[in-house]
Amino acid sequence: MNRQKGVAIIEFALVLPFLLTLTFIVTEYSRALYQYNTLTKSVRDATRYLSTQPPGTKMAQAKNLVVYGNLTGAGSPLALGLTLAQVNDPVWQLAGAAPVINTVSVTIAGYTFSPLFASVFGLDFGTITFDNISATMRCPL
Repeated sequence: MNRQKGVAIIEFALVLPFLLTLTFIVTEYSRALYQYNTLTKSVRDATRYLSTQPPGTKMAQAKNLVVYGNLTGAGSPLALGLTLAQVNDPVWQLAGAAPVINTVSVTIAGYTFSPLFASVFGLDFGTITFDNISATMRCPL
């Protein structure tokens, strides 16, 4: 019995790096998913806003809505590193045959997620570049 007093602390010391690495991986993946969902919601909000406007108008306000979450462009970006240059100009187009409908699309292109921790215990997290995030909605002719 006396020979096993320090076994638990040694086992804990051996397992701790794996537990910490797993914790960091889950945390960073969760942050990336949260930022992706935030960007998706902001693109939908901008598309919804433009769907109530005449085609070809309010494009700067829609871009501000995507990046800053408001029409004026005040405050900090919704996602770390997101800029107005990453938001493509909104596109209006006619679709369908009978009836013909007008749609508007808003897209974020080239957003890169940067983790808080570049590496943990030699495991490099790198960066994640999201595919284009876009939304299309019907709008009046």
